Amino acid sequence: MRSKTSFAVMLLFASATLIFSGCDYTLRQDMANQPRQNPLSPSDFFQDGRSARQPVENTVIHGATEMDAMFIPKDSNAFPLPVTQELLERGQERYAIFCSPCHGLQGDGQGMVAMRGMKHPPSYHDDRLRKSPNGYFFDVITNGFGGMLGYSAQIPPRDRWAIVAYVRALQLSRNAKVSDLPADLRQKLEAGGSAK
Repeated sequence: MRSKTSFAVMLLFASATLIFSGCDYTLRQDMANQPRQNPLSPSDFFQDGRSARQPVENTVIHGATEMDAMFIPKDSNAFPLPVTQELLERGQERYAIFCSPCHGLQGDGQGMVAMRGMKHPPSYHDDRLRKSPNGYFFDVITNGFGGMLGYSAQIPPRDRWAIVAYVRALQLSRNAKVSDLPADLRQKLEAGGSAK
């Protein structure tokens, strides 16, 4: 009697499995099987009866950043902002916060992170980087390169350009000649005074 009961239970279980295996699509909902509305079709879900919704406030259209004047191609030497003393000072401040830990205060790749065993980044004073376009530096700050992560979430575009301007100033300062200085600074140097 026991074997007949076991057999009946197993038969019932097998038939239930067979019946419900075809219902898997309707019982389980996942990303492949989800309710959706066709574009511009009516909907009972929303009060206004429309399925198409307005974008969330501050939504950026895909590809809109390419049209932004701050974003230039990485092979371009254009500079979208006027280079002023204020911009250079902002760049120096941002550089000290975000860049100097690896690149060093002088841009020579001798920052504290690198001095503690991490891979040394290249010096900004290398010929390759002195010849690199401004867009290249902006792109690397934005998207990262090699071991460096991108800073697009931490540094706004205007500050990225301020950093690029400051890096260019660092490069010029390392390779400047006395004849490149303004006349008043040149006279101070020749008189043996400080250039400040």
